Order: sequence, then structure tokens, then C-alpha cells
Amino acid sequence: MQLAADIYFPDAQGGADSYPVLLEYLPYRKDESRARNYSLYSYFLDQGYAVARVDIRGTGRSEGVTIPYEYSDIELDDGEVVIDWLSKLDWSTGSVGIFGISWGGFNAIQMAMRNPPALKAFIAVMATDALYQEDVHYMDGIIHTDSWMMSHDLYNSMPGAPDFILDEEWIDNRFNQKPSVYAYMRQQRDGPWWDRASAINQYDKIRIPGYHIGGWYDGYRNSLIRHLEHVEAPVKAMIGPWDHYFPHNAWPEPQVEWRHEAVRWFDQFLKGVDTGILEEPEFAVYVRNYYPPDPATPRIPGRWRFEAGWPIERIQNQNWFAQPSGSLSVVQAEAATHTLDYKPSAGLEGGGPTMWWGSVTPDQQPMDDYSLVYDSKPLTESIEILGRPVARLNVSADATRASWVVRISDVAPDGQVTQVAGAAFNGTHRNSARNPEDIVPGEVFPLDIQLHLTSWVFQPGHKIRIAISNGMWPMLWPTREVFTSTLQIGGELGAHIELPVVPPGAERTPEFKAPADSPALPGFETIDSGNITGYAAMTEIHTDPETGEAYGVATNSGATQYPWGIERFEEAIEHRTHDENPAKTSVTGRYALTQELEDRTLSFEQEVSFTSDADNFYLRFDRKLLVDGELHSENTWDEVIERDFQ
Repeated sequence: MQLAADIYFPDAQGGADSYPVLLEYLPYRKDESRARNYSLYSYFLDQGYAVARVDIRGTGRSEGVTIPYEYSDIELDDGEVVIDWLSKLDWSTGSVGIFGISWGGFNAIQMAMRNPPALKAFIAVMATDALYQEDVHYMDGIIHTDSWMMSHDLYNSMPGAPDFILDEEWIDNRFNQKPSVYAYMRQQRDGPWWDRASAINQYDKIRIPGYHIGGWYDGYRNSLIRHLEHVEAPVKAMIGPWDHYFPHNAWPEPQVEWRHEAVRWFDQFLKGVDTGILEEPEFAVYVRNYYPPDPATPRIPGRWRFEAGWPIERIQNQNWFAQPSGSLSVVQAEAATHTLDYKPSAGLEGGGPTMWWGSVTPDQQPMDDYSLVYDSKPLTESIEILGRPVARLNVSADATRASWVVRISDVAPDGQVTQVAGAAFNGTHRNSARNPEDIVPGEVFPLDIQLHLTSWVFQPGHKIRIAISNGMWPMLWPTREVFTSTLQIGGELGAHIELPVVPPGAERTPEFKAPADSPALPGFETIDSGNITGYAAMTEIHTDPETGEAYGVATNSGATQYPWGIERFEEAIEHRTHDENPAKTSVTGRYALTQELEDRTLSFEQEVSFTSDADNFYLRFDRKLLVDGELHSENTWDEVIERDFQ
């Protein structure tokens, strides 16, 4: 069994010299990615590195059966073999670094946990080390579905480009392989299955220097500060105003040339050059200022600042208490109880168009209308926060299953509401996400909800808002029944939030370079890039007049010209729920990939239906291939999966 690799050399011949090697290890089809890779890697080539791009087993041009799910032992065992192989090639110096974004960032961290001898350093971009709580399957311990669920397994089912050989080996090894989503949906609680490749609480395993890069509009940002705090090997981190992109071509702006910092990092550990990077403060932070809520915001106002690692000693936790009147104050309130009726269909604004803790979100007021809301008075001076705020609540529900969502927002003088931070909590996980327990109806219990990593400067004249609700659909799957929840206000049990406040003081500013020009590869051209985030996006919710259901449709499409033909994709994902019967919630979607080749047209299509009732989930995949419009292959998977405290 052979894995397929493209190797990019510092000169056209591959050279007689020896080079350290950088590895990017992905399932995302290296041949179709060559334009992206050539543009991305050229910076490293100019600095004396060879770069290897390897397709994971059973994907792209690599042989073997498609991996059963992300970050399996198969993938990581193969990764160790690849690193060893790269270190022993005739032109290799023997020193290997690994880097990547998203999947490639995840497995960079995971390979570092294994400490293969030739691996000298890694860089993880937009990646997390907590697979259960922070990946795309169970956000904050609650089931999440999105575009990736619809598309990933279909891409992996295709044969390698440009030949697209449709033989029995392809049918057996790829097309007929069960979608990986089934594995995730049968692991609805935290535990050993997720621990296998999660560095969280296992930081002693990492003995390889790591550089972590995150974005304020990326859902994987929490892990940066955990590595700074807990890993003993050299660690640096950078977080900027970006969505799920490499920072040199990121949205929103401003962009930076992160590859300059990456070369300094790799030079330090792969070439033994003292670049001075270890003498600089460990953490570079883009401090965000206010902007009006708009998912198309092109640029985030703010400034860069160095911090000396994590935790930051000068940060002062400041308590803000919910008041019986609906205000928010640093003064503790008198005791009261507030109630909220759960509205399952509320919450689109909290997750934004692409529905995760990262998107640039719209105005929060429509979701706040179905939340308990507490506003401060207009501030008389600015307040900067940096870190993970903690909401300390005492709550109850008159149902056995309930979730809570807490969001912090900035209310501008004109009334616009911009989300600053948020998090959700599955109430059945209040004692343990590994051993969930039903809620006792009517019983008051404490919840400490750690919000996701944030930075923000609240300006004078603005208000701090805390909003508390019981769901955030369609990002998070609704609980199975309607209920009323309570929130204790004032007294010893009173709801309050701890804000990590940064006092004014002297600052040191990192000097990042502007993005370098990146070369283009002839024969590859983007015809239609689709949505700015790269994922299906939803902007509004409707009501079905016949069923009373709330529904929304997320869509995306695009096209790319390759030397061998044109690839087109299109997706449409419909989310539905019912405010009177949230057990009846569904996601149905269609994803189509069309290859327009010289001699034929191949259409790979997948329809997915994920529905629920009070007791079970029902997951069905219908996959088919059409050749010139005629059915060539098809397969169906259809399973019932018991709800496990979801």
C-alpha cells in the first residue's frame, strides 16, 4: 500500500543539496490543491525548505481503504511512517517539521503527542486539541450539523484525479465505505474514544516545540492558551482577526505574513539557527475594538500587542451581577428568580451564517428577544477584556433535558448589538460530560460556563450585555421537549459573569510583515469561489404555513478549472424544528460534485437526512455516481441511533 505525495523543492531539479522537510498531511486531494499548495509553499521554498504534501490513506491519489474517521490510529500510524521516510531521503537533512490548517493543524498537534524522532517542530493553524467539546461534531457537548457533515465523505469517495478510475477496487475501498459521520453520532458523550487524539489533559506527551495560530472568528481558538499554559516544550501563539484561513490571505483583514514567523520557528529547530524568536514574548494578540454587527465586515478595527505567555498576571477578574430589573452592575443584587420559556427555533444570530462559535455574526437583538437580557449602564471609561469569561449561574428546568447558552455583547449607543463571546452547556453534563445525568425537574443547581476565548474593548458610551437562553438552533441541536427554566438573581446564588479585565499599561507591539506576493500555477483557475467563508451559509429563518415548523436553508456553490477539466460543487442544507415539539428536528441536505472531463462527465451526489424524535436519531446517506447522466453506482446507509443525553 502506497501513499501519494507531491514534493516541492527549492529549485527545479530537486537539487544536489540537502534540505529540511516540511510536511502537510491531509485528505483534501493534493492534485486538485496544487495551485493552492504552490502558492502557499513557495515562500518556504525560497527559504531553503522542501515541502511534502501527502494524501492520507484512501483519499486523493493514495492507495488503501478510506480512513474510517478523522485522526484514527491508522492515519497517525501512517503519519509516523511518512515522517521517518522523509527524514531518510537522500536529499533530506533528516529534520522534519509538520504544519497545517484545520485537519492539518489537528494532526500536527497529534503527531507531536507521538514525538517521532525526526519531527523537530510543528505549526498548527486554526486547530484545537479538544475533539469532543470543540470540534464540529459536539460543540460544547451538544450535537452540531453543518456543511462539512454533508460534503466530507463524498469528497473522500471519489477516485483520484485526473484519471478518475472507476474500477472494483475504487468501489470497495472508497465508494462503498460507510460515511464517517456514523462513528461520531454513536459517541455522544465525552470519553476514551475522543481522548485517543486529544492533547487536552495530556500535555505532558508533547515534547516537540509548537507554534499555534488562531482567529477570533474561528471556532478552534481556545487551545492556544492551553498550550501556552501547560506544555513544557517551547510554545508560541498568535491570534488575529480571522475566520478559518491562513493569515496571509485571511478574511477579515488585517492580514499578516505568518510564513515569515513560521520560517523563523522552523529555522530555530530544524536548522539550528538562533532567530531570536525565543527571546520574544510568547503570545501575539490582536486586540479587537468595536465594529457594527455585519457578517460581511471586511476589516476588524484593533491593534497588535505582545503578551508574556498565559496566564497574564496583570489581568483582573471583574464580577458583573445580573439585577432583578434586567440591568447589569458590579454591585451584588437582592435575591430574585427570573424565568424563561424555551423557544427551540431561536438562535440563528448567535451562531452566524455558518453556525459555529467563530463566524462574524449579525445583530444579536433578534436572539436576545428570546433570552434573559441584562445591560449595564453606558460605560464612562473603556474596559478591555482578554481571555475566557466565566458565567456563574444557578438554574433549574422543569424538564429532564435542557441546555443553557450565555453570550456577551456590546450594545452601541445607536442600539446595534455586536457579539463579543459566548458558549453553551448541556445541562445533563453538569457533573460530568463522560457520565451524563438527567436533570431533576425543579431542582436548582450551579453551572459555571466558561465562554470561548475573546478579546474586546468596550468603549465609553457603550453597554455590556449578558444574554442567557436555552438553545441556539440551528447551530446546536434542540433538546427534546419544551420547558421553562429559572435563573437565580442576587444573594449568594445570584447570576454573574467574571470578565478578565486588562488594566491600561505599557505595551509592546509585534512587527509582523505584510503578506508577500504569492505565485500562481498555470492551468488552475477559480471560476466561482462561492461564499466568503467557504461553507454553506444561512441568513434567515422562515415558518412553514402548513406544518408550523421553523426552517432555514444554507446554500453554497462554486467551480474550479483544472488542467484536466472543470469541477463544480453545489450544496443545499435545510434545517427544521418545531417550537411546540422540538424532538421533531431535522437536517436534510444534498451535495453534488461534478467533474466535467474531456471524455465524460461524472456526477457524485449525496443526500443526507438526519432527523430525531424523543428517543432516537435517524441518519440516512444516499450516495450515487452518474456517468454522462446515467446511473453507474449507488449505495445507501440507514441507521437508528439512540439519543444519549442529547
